[in-house]
Amino acid sequence: MSLSRDPFAPTPFRQLPFERLAVASLAHADRNLAKPSHIQTERGNPHWVRYPGDAALDAIPGEDGWPIVGTTLMQLADPDRFARRMVERYGTVYRSRSFGERGVDLVGPDANELVLFDRDRLFSSEQGWGPLLNLLFPRGLMLMDHEAHRIDRRALSVAFKPEPMKAYCDLLNRDIASGVEAWGAGNRSSGAEQFNLRMYDAIKALTLQTAATSFLGLPLGPEADRLNHAFTAMVQAAVAPIRKPVPFTAMGRGVAGRQMMVAWFTRLLEERRRSPGQDMFSQFALATRDDGTLLAADVVVDHMIFLLMAAHDTITSSFTTLIWHLAQNQDWQDRLRGEALAVAGAPGRAIAHADLARMELTELAFKEALRIMPPVPALPRRALRDFTFQGHRIPAGTTVGINPAMVHTDPALWPDPHRFDPMRFTPDQVARRHKYAWVPFGGGAHMCLGLHFATMQTRILAHHVLTRYRISAAPGYAPRWQAWPIPRPRDGLRLELRRIC
Repeated sequence: MSLSRDPFAPTPFRQLPFERLAVASLAHADRNLAKPSHIQTERGNPHWVRYPGDAALDAIPGEDGWPIVGTTLMQLADPDRFARRMVERYGTVYRSRSFGERGVDLVGPDANELVLFDRDRLFSSEQGWGPLLNLLFPRGLMLMDHEAHRIDRRALSVAFKPEPMKAYCDLLNRDIASGVEAWGAGNRSSGAEQFNLRMYDAIKALTLQTAATSFLGLPLGPEADRLNHAFTAMVQAAVAPIRKPVPFTAMGRGVAGRQMMVAWFTRLLEERRRSPGQDMFSQFALATRDDGTLLAADVVVDHMIFLLMAAHDTITSSFTTLIWHLAQNQDWQDRLRGEALAVAGAPGRAIAHADLARMELTELAFKEALRIMPPVPALPRRALRDFTFQGHRIPAGTTVGINPAMVHTDPALWPDPHRFDPMRFTPDQVARRHKYAWVPFGGGAHMCLGLHFATMQTRILAHHVLTRYRISAAPGYAPRWQAWPIPRPRDGLRLELRRIC
């Protein structure tokens, strides 16, 4: 369906090649800020705690890598291998030099608790993520701290209360059922019961459509590919080695994607405030601060872009990981399929919101997929004050990172860590582990606001996919994964689907 048929649809994007949009975007930014790249640096953020200088970190064991690029390229090429080598050589507190500045990584569940729970307000999420995301996702909840974060989080939480969640459940059931059914339509018309599918690509397209319906209250037509392209460009730019939005670079494309998003969401916001619906964007459009005032338009737009990215890309990554392991573990695939049929009563039938909690095995399997490959493998912060951890003094202004991906596969915490075993998450097993051994949704004040939405959508996806298809992989197939910024299979994850109902 074309957006022009929807009464709330904004004016479609002008058809411009993406690289030309990068140039136009940069020119637009230049008119509003002398050097737009400064918004991701200390120079453009006077309130940030100043970097203490390289010499202040000399006592931390580690290495600076190659001239100019430091350890940046080594980290980007294989983050997991890099982190394991550093821990083996220097221990669970180590120093590296990436993206032009020294930083310190803390590895382990105690480090996760220190940084995420942050009982003493030692760390800034804004100043940790800002150098990576300020040009792309400014003012997302993840880039806010303390009281400002609390106020906006409270205002936005209205969209995740029980009544809106029930409405999202109905929309997700409808759209996911339709999308999953369409996967095999062309093959069934030719009499084929089995076909190949790039699962990541299919899930990404589906989650964008379902996010548009649930979050925005409209179906996507021709805009879908451009929105998908823009989101991909913005996410990939987060870890681009060239940090300035130079045309024809990853950051240039990312900033162009953001400008596209801002223009589109701003038009849609005006229409939602005039004629609100039951969608999440309408909830955000009417959200108020503690004093009863509406959130500013640009604030709502920034929050919405960030949340839509999180729902779109992180759920795609996590569900793709789950499906990959179910393809390799047919016994668990059968168990989840049986559970879905028992809860819904028949293949393809909608799962009622009240019945979602009965999909207990699906939840365990999802948690195990999140353990094996968390959608956000590493989390940065900046130290607001000097602190000491495991005998190491770390000065204020230091970028401090934790590594959920490495902790999630630590054999001391997870025996045989690369084996898919959802029973690790039964209540008795969870009670025996460190509370911060599993942190795919973060923790503390910055715990993912949409975690219940993500769990709900995963249950509905699993039901509609598994009750229609048996999923398998070709013998010997071993996809390569890009770990940062959000894990994804480089080839789209080529799987075989066989229709079973």
